[in-house]
Amino acid sequence: MMNRREFLQLAGVSAISGVSILSGCASVVDRTTTSFTSAAKRVGAATHFSLRIAPVKLELSPGQTIQTIGYNGSVPGPLLRVKEGQQVTVDVQNDSDVPELVHWHGLYVSSEVDGSMEEGTPMVPPQGSRQYSFIAQPSGTRWYHTHAFAGKDLRRSLYSGQFGFFHIEPKNNPGQYDQEVFIAAHQWNPEFVSMQDLRKGPPPDNGLEVMYRAASFNDKALGHGEPIRIKTGQRVLFHLLNASATDDVRLALPGHSFDVLALDGNPVPTPRTVPVLVLAPAERIDAIVEMKQPGL
Repeated sequence: MMNRREFLQLAGVSAISGVSILSGCASVVDRTTTSFTSAAKRVGAATHFSLRIAPVKLELSPGQTIQTIGYNGSVPGPLLRVKEGQQVTVDVQNDSDVPELVHWHGLYVSSEVDGSMEEGTPMVPPQGSRQYSFIAQPSGTRWYHTHAFAGKDLRRSLYSGQFGFFHIEPKNNPGQYDQEVFIAAHQWNPEFVSMQDLRKGPPPDNGLEVMYRAASFNDKALGHGEPIRIKTGQRVLFHLLNASATDDVRLALPGHSFDVLALDGNPVPTPRTVPVLVLAPAERIDAIVEMKQPGL
């Protein structure tokens, strides 16, 4: 069990660090986006993807390696990017040792291919395969992830590395930005912690909670990996996802604000500018940041 001091040291550590000048004309944001590998083959108006569920060794930082399950050998899985209304087919190969499901989060799909066993989607057996086919709609930042039941096993389901972006481009995209960045936050090395170590009291205040010993943006811990290179004054569109199983994530860029365009992939009626973003588990935010404060 993690003690109270260890928990307090790890609580609330997820954030994007500040912006600094690089080579006099460009700025960097530390943490970078993953170099997503496309898994798509386009055939006419249709798009065909392949996903393989299998063990992955993920190095968050030197000396800090995670053994998990992911898609196509990476965490997050490949960026699946399609156009609104496009026919999509996904072949899923399950090379893990347990039955699995791939859930298409936020899409209009039938229960047979939704990826939820409780809604009637068949499981993908160990060493077996399944094909999902559907129309990509609605537009916006969606995502895909395992929908298997974790129970007491903190290595399964969304405690693992089985998640990735599914971005559906709208039919009419104004493209009023200079660069596009996808960032998924995730927490690692979960364990059950007695809340009696944190606060005394009767149930439900003295039960068990899940706490974490590590966190990452895409495939690296904060401060590790390649930075995002940006020219001063550029408008950067961030697609942000909290892929953690249980905890909220707070994100900030010192000296800058987020112009929020969409929540959970859906355009907001009135865009707002805020200094800090808070994402609950599974929540997505699309926001533009104008990089106009070099050195902060």
